[in-house]
Amino acid sequence: MVLIWLLVFSLLHSSGQGRLRRDAGGRGGVYEHLGGAPRRRKLYCATKYHLQIPPSGRVGGSLENSVYSILEITAVEVGIVAIKGLFSGRYLAMNKRGRLYASEYYNAECEFVERLHELGYNTYASRLYRTAPSGAGARHKASAERLWYVSINGKGRPRRGFKTRRTQKSSLFLPRVLDGKDHEMVRLFHTSVRYRESLRKPADKSERKRRQGRSPVLEAGRGPALPEVPSVSRQPLPGHSDPPSA
Repeated sequence: MVLIWLLVFSLLHSSGQGRLRRDAGGRGGVYEHLGGAPRRRKLYCATKYHLQIPPSGRVGGSLENSVYSILEITAVEVGIVAIKGLFSGRYLAMNKRGRLYASEYYNAECEFVERLHELGYNTYASRLYRTAPSGAGARHKASAERLWYVSINGKGRPRRGFKTRRTQKSSLFLPRVLDGKDHEMVRLFHTSVRYRESLRKPADKSERKRRQGRSPVLEAGRGPALPEVPSVSRQPLPGHSDPPSA
């Protein structure tokens, strides 16, 4: 009888652990910020834009299937994550003015508080900056602090942190798993040095003018051109390094 109860207890415990690491919408990985390997995801905003981190440093949203929207979400502490653009090698960051930018190096402005919203979305708030409560008795009203969220408006532009709210559509993101085409681009990225370096080089003025209003799109069977360019030096996230190049 004792053995039966032990077996039942072990089954319940293992099933509970499985639920802990699943996402409410079947997307998977929302609770993996409690520990584990970096998650490769696309962050799809409720305003219908994918968050993208290009090598130019200008964070924004893309309606297209951009290679720069493939992200690595890495836990730095429980509930605290760093978000890196896999193809640009830059980290999502928010400065003291509430502006989002893509940092070449990992720093304290690259840390975000990841939370699961009651509607099933994720929110990402700056760990470093927030609006402090003001007025009489403000010191005793910690709950009155307003967090600054990662936010993409209806035109695909980032909103300043102090203008955001957790209930706004622009602050809600669905972590989407990569599809087959995305995985193929990731494989090419890791196996081709020239391809990797071409994606991490910011376009010059003539190239930007030619591509104005367009994003690198994952087209079947081909990717962006592969010019020979020097490597970009950057500082990896502590405890996490890029895979060796071929």
